[in-house]
Amino acid sequence: QVQLVESGGGSVQTGGSLRLSCSYSTTTHSTYCLGWFRQAPGKEREGVATFRADGTTTYADSVKGRFTISRDRAKNTLTLQMNNLKPEDSAGYYCAAVSARDCTLSDLFLGFWGQGTDVTVSS
Repeated sequence: QVQLVESGGGSVQTGGSLRLSCSYSTTTHSTYCLGWFRQAPGKEREGVATFRADGTTTYADSVKGRFTISRDRAKNTLTLQMNNLKPEDSAGYYCAAVSARDCTLSDLFLGFWGQGTDVTVSS
């Protein structure tokens, strides 16, 4: 079981930046692959980025070069730095944890999720 709490969403203009944080905790000693996915109203969920147990990362093509995922193991915090935001980035963003050392972007939908935080980018 994993508890995840997101924060940091908000409203920005095109080209702006936001930093999302996810505080996570677990009652087990399992290894987790972490990540972020998003869902906009009326659209399918989209995996945004993963952070594997070995520290490697994966990004969706739509965010490569603009978003950076990182983890602070000591603070049990996962962060998504989002730069050069576009209106199409507007969505609810969810922190996810998958009980595995490795995961794909779509695997994130199958794990534990937080409540989400909303991001709105205006043109």
